[in-house]
Amino acid sequence: MRRLIPPLAALLLLTAGCAPPRTGTLGPAPAGPSPTTAAAGPTGASSAPTPPAPGTPTTPGRTGTPATAAPPAPDGTLAVQLWFARGGKLVPTRRALPATMATSRLALTELAAGPSPAETAAGLTTLVPAGTQVTRIAGGVATLSPPAGFDAGGAASARLRRAQVVWTLTQFPTVRRVAFAPADAATARDDYADLLPPIVVTAPAIGERVTSPVTVTGTADVYEATVSVRVLDAAGREIGTAFTTASCGSGCRGAYRLNVRYGRATAGPGTVEVYEVSARDGSRINVVRVPVHLTAAR
Repeated sequence: MRRLIPPLAALLLLTAGCAPPRTGTLGPAPAGPSPTTAAAGPTGASSAPTPPAPGTPTTPGRTGTPATAAPPAPDGTLAVQLWFARGGKLVPTRRALPATMATSRLALTELAAGPSPAETAAGLTTLVPAGTQVTRIAGGVATLSPPAGFDAGGAASARLRRAQVVWTLTQFPTVRRVAFAPADAATARDDYADLLPPIVVTAPAIGERVTSPVTVTGTADVYEATVSVRVLDAAGREIGTAFTTASCGSGCRGAYRLNVRYGRATAGPGTVEVYEVSARDGSRINVVRVPVHLTAAR
């Protein structure tokens, strides 16, 4: 038996050396509207995405993004996630749109139409022009026929424009990668992961009507994976606060989810502010502000 020990030890060391690195996650795709979405109207959004069921197919790549899609709501609408741009980075929002079989066409139409007035006021914009269409979807690859001038504006703008399309289309289970005709290689979310800001907020959405406790979700790559949240009233006064730990951080992106209670006597505008506390001086950094409509809460 003594002669078997060295080979066994070598095998264990080899197995440990082949373990996958800690790479984090890009977070789940949208998973359907909540009751608050219906109340908020066409620009509302689900405040609590449902995690994918075991065995859900994932997008190939380094991080394994779940490829889930929202089922139609009882009112015949579909929750669609749109990825706009702000400050050279990708920013998600949601739409409650009429359910249709042509979800990719619907999503691209909304992406080209651009952000709502409230989203525009929050700094969101779109680089995707009208006329961007999917010509076929086969083997998990959506092939696009971009209009003339699609790649205008320089390499950085063209890449961000493509990232908007890829991140929006890959929320649907039939699309894992996107190819831009005539001959570009198909790309996935991982290929544009560097265009995500340190903190991404997937819920609540801009302009959403929220209740206490408000559910805040997203992904983050922050120091010690610690994500902090404040709820502010219209005057900027803090009426609720909480923090949580993302599933990965300090060099990798992890998903986070927390409920934040707030106190407010009357309904009105407010802000959900998600941020990182600086390890150097304790200040709030990488701040993401989401304007919302707060319902009264005690």
